[in-house]
Amino acid sequence: MALTAYDLSDRTAFVTGAASGIGRASAVLLAEAGAGVHCADRDEAGLAETVALIAKAGGAAHAHVLDVADRAQVEAAMAAAGPVHVLAAIAGVMHTSPVLETEDTDLDRVLSVNFKGVLHACRAAARTMIAHGVRGSLITMASGAVDAARPGLFCYGVSKAAVVQLTRTLATELGPHGIRVNAVAPGWVRTAMTDQHAAGQQERIEAMMLRLSPLGRLGAPEDVAQAVLYLAADASAFTTGQILRPNGGVSMSW
Repeated sequence: MALTAYDLSDRTAFVTGAASGIGRASAVLLAEAGAGVHCADRDEAGLAETVALIAKAGGAAHAHVLDVADRAQVEAAMAAAGPVHVLAAIAGVMHTSPVLETEDTDLDRVLSVNFKGVLHACRAAARTMIAHGVRGSLITMASGAVDAARPGLFCYGVSKAAVVQLTRTLATELGPHGIRVNAVAPGWVRTAMTDQHAAGQQERIEAMMLRLSPLGRLGAPEDVAQAVLYLAADASAFTTGQILRPNGGVSMSW
């Protein structure tokens, strides 16, 4: 396949959760592919670091400090970005508690970011794509949690399952406009968010993931960013409504 299938030099990308982890790695890689990248996050300092990394590499980036759970903020940033060709809705949070001990406020917080935040971004991006006749790509961030239940990950798993259903539904509704919608479902990747979630159990969790992976290694944010790039680019022009699983083979859902 021609390398031009990954050339995004004529595209504008909007990335949420761009201040760190998978979001930062994706924003940097999309910029390396030539896209003008709009980076969104509520972490202003981390966002500035991401924009600086892109600029240092010769790319173009803009920062939008916002909370994805606030629809008005997302819509305003999307409007300011102009015609968007690629959305990577990556912002997310984790929460750990057994179902019987989960408070309504815990569930509401996780759903407001992990599900509604993705919904707000997808709707805003899709509307601007349709208005400008853009045959674009919406990329959502699911998780390996959609393939296997884990104790304590009720809120997180439910929110990511909702993202998968949103992705499939949007793919059917937006396909006639030439807009592709796909999800990325990573395995365990070490980021600031997973470090906080692991709370001293990082070595045990990583040892378990190493045993489960046929490749015998852990994933990095850059591994997931490569999946985001594929779905953003023309290389995946005939791919929609799918879940791409960069997880080292930890789960093989067919």
